[in-house]
Amino acid sequence: MINARSETVPEKPSFRRAFKERRCLVLVDGFYEWKRTDDNGKQPYHIRMKDRRPFAFGGLWESWRGGREEIRSCTILTTEANYLVREIHNRMPMILAQDHELWLDPDVWEADPLLPLLTPYPGDIIEAYPVSRFVNRPTNDDPRCIQPLSGR
Repeated sequence: MINARSETVPEKPSFRRAFKERRCLVLVDGFYEWKRTDDNGKQPYHIRMKDRRPFAFGGLWESWRGGREEIRSCTILTTEANYLVREIHNRMPMILAQDHELWLDPDVWEADPLLPLLTPYPGDIIEAYPVSRFVNRPTNDDPRCIQPLSGR
């Protein structure tokens, strides 16, 4: 699973143990969400910090056997959207701009100290802008993916 709902990971059997023992950071400089349009299409938006600094999503990782091969995977935690992202989509990644030490602390096994981190990131520190549907194709991997439609 690519995403896990932060509201349920402490209890959900598929994530409970990883939440206790295998938390990780997924480093990014932005992410995309798609807003439904009146013509039943979807408009992609790029979302990033206003100051353009990198940040991290809260994640969980697993290691398991697929035959003889060890497979490592991770999932990104999501939370309800803040006021800015809510205009685009109802969910957003769980952003950890600080508190990395707490999230990664292997001695923190209980959910209670981590629950305050499982909340939407403040909307006044991030920005969102529409980008070309060029980003919809996974083989497209160049600066045009984050170029604002409005010429910002």
